[in-house]
Amino acid sequence: MNTSLNMPIERTIFCDEQKIFRQSVRRFMEDEIAPNMEDWMAQGYVSREVWRKAGELGMLCTTIPENYGGSGVCRKYSAIIIEEQQYANSVGPGFAMHSEIVACYINRLGTEEQKSKWLPKMARGEVIGSLGMTEPGAGSDLKQIKTKAIRDSDELVINGSKTFITNGYLTDLIILAVKTDSDSGAKGISLVLVEADREGFTKGSTLNKIGQKAQDTAELFFNNVRVPASNILGEPGLGFQYMMEELAWERLIIAIRAIAGAEAALSHTIDYVKNRQVFNKPLSDFQNTKFKLAECKSETQIGRVYIDNCLELLVANKLDAEASAMAKWWCTELQNRVIDTCLQLHGGYGYILEYPIARAWIDARPQMIYGGTNEIMKEIIGRKL
Repeated sequence: MNTSLNMPIERTIFCDEQKIFRQSVRRFMEDEIAPNMEDWMAQGYVSREVWRKAGELGMLCTTIPENYGGSGVCRKYSAIIIEEQQYANSVGPGFAMHSEIVACYINRLGTEEQKSKWLPKMARGEVIGSLGMTEPGAGSDLKQIKTKAIRDSDELVINGSKTFITNGYLTDLIILAVKTDSDSGAKGISLVLVEADREGFTKGSTLNKIGQKAQDTAELFFNNVRVPASNILGEPGLGFQYMMEELAWERLIIAIRAIAGAEAALSHTIDYVKNRQVFNKPLSDFQNTKFKLAECKSETQIGRVYIDNCLELLVANKLDAEASAMAKWWCTELQNRVIDTCLQLHGGYGYILEYPIARAWIDARPQMIYGGTNEIMKEIIGRKL
């Protein structure tokens, strides 16, 4: 999608070096990601080769320290990668889950041995990471997870299942949320590193979703999977706390993606209505078209200013749960509203997958669900009233 929107408020949060990095990321998305999306959508997952290419170009685990294979830069670089993938209309490779969530958990909580073993391989795209939190009966309410890890001498024996796992089909390493003490509620949850080649671990086929077809979302099953007790990440019993601490960034990632998606859809639609002839004049000449696009542009600009402010707060370690919850629910609803309006302005062609707006419309819907539903976001905000 074209993303050259002429917005009245210029973005000022990126330095020259970051703008040059954006150009490199955009070329990568245009050359290596977008052209392969149709094939990846058909098979339900992306190629491992593109992960390795992303690693070679320094586009994985960018915020991880250089001595572990990353670039040691701030999360503004992460935001650039997230935005450019969305601008390319390529919701396929789970780079954000891998680099911004899994790798960051390991970097923050891991032992020196864990970090040295896994982070360089993740930065090179040789190991693909996933986060096993959600279960069939435990989505937004993570305290209800049933997957257990029982201590047996110097090992943990894991039984249970996870669902809706991003990167689940390709995953080589899972950060798994488990109950290590069933009687302690949230304080009985721990995080454990589980290698995908462990006996007793199996992956389900990719889930047949409405959209985001190239994203390998899968179920994971654990049947007496044994791992060393040293695979615990961080302190036992603090897993729930660790997950809560990372949710502000995870939800801002979703919001960053949402605003970029709205911008891309709007820009593409402006080009379309200028060229589409209706009753012998461009569709853009009709008042209804102008008014609808004016509304979309105004709301998208407002959302962009808020998100850029949140990103600045994040980099300064000042972004709190309430602000990220606001960003997540409002921006994802805005994204869906803007894209729906843009699809309507395409008429019948908007419902044809040959047109980028159709895939954007389908792919945007789960944004209001994952990372905590928007209803949960409002509950979080409501607690502060």
